[in-house]
Amino acid sequence: MGRGLVYLAVAGTTWGTTGAAVDIVYRSSDLGPMALSFWRYVSGLALLLAARAFLRIRTAPAPSASSAPRVLRQPWWRGQRLLLLGGTGIGLAVFQTAYFGAVQETGLAVGTIVTLGAGPVFTAIGGRLLLNERIGRGGVMAVCGALGGLAVLVLGDRTGTVDPLGVGLALLSAAGYAVATLLARWTGRRGGGGEDPYSLTMWSFGIGAVVLLPLAWAEGLVPHTEHLGRVLLLMAYVAAVTTALAYPLYFAGVAAVRATTAAVVMLIEPVSAAILAVTLLGEHLTTATVLGTLLLLAAVAGLAVAESRLPAPAAA
Repeated sequence: MGRGLVYLAVAGTTWGTTGAAVDIVYRSSDLGPMALSFWRYVSGLALLLAARAFLRIRTAPAPSASSAPRVLRQPWWRGQRLLLLGGTGIGLAVFQTAYFGAVQETGLAVGTIVTLGAGPVFTAIGGRLLLNERIGRGGVMAVCGALGGLAVLVLGDRTGTVDPLGVGLALLSAAGYAVATLLARWTGRRGGGGEDPYSLTMWSFGIGAVVLLPLAWAEGLVPHTEHLGRVLLLMAYVAAVTTALAYPLYFAGVAAVRATTAAVVMLIEPVSAAILAVTLLGEHLTTATVLGTLLLLAAVAGLAVAESRLPAPAAA
């Protein structure tokens, strides 16, 4: 469990730096959110494939196929797997691209806070409507608190630092995250053998890259800049550290600790993003921004506590 907490803390901290790296890329080149998402997925997928090939070479040979236990799939699993992989790939593509667009429109701090604050709320609402998962009174209060935080964040801003389009993109990003999460929950409850997180991540990256390719091509795949070295270095950092490293660490962490604990630990991501926005990028946090942020983060923590008190759902 201690190792899992470290994994989650590292993943959350590195994910909190993604928006800052992307913001600097925006300031240094003409790359847009579609192209950045495409290159992140392609590079991350290449690194994960290389890591898997390297580990297979270093690992001792597995037992023969005749002695290895076979995972029995339900008859419907092939269609469900296609829905899981395709839906997760598209959901993550929307999540990542809309988030990059939100950072471009309304800044790193607000874009990250709205996305990561609304994501768990959308997931809880979708779980109640689509999967018949209970929320409970505490969960309802947390959802209302999150909506209140969003309202304060947007309506309480009088300085123009919060852009409505950027907030809309952040909410769209949160919806993409919720779709991917709900699909994983749904297929997991149906049984059929499941899909290991490493394979699911690689398939999602590949499908997301295919979906984004025509949009990224139209936007412009090649950066035009006088700071090409800086742009390439930042894109390599996003692909290697915040993608190929952080995602496996996150999946390993959530497998070792309770979901509630993971949700609370991952609040380090918007906090680290806000700190970088102020100290590195020179963004200003107004009173409304700080108050809305505190309400959102408190709502997510409250939602995690409320879910921990609910009984585990019975297997389908």
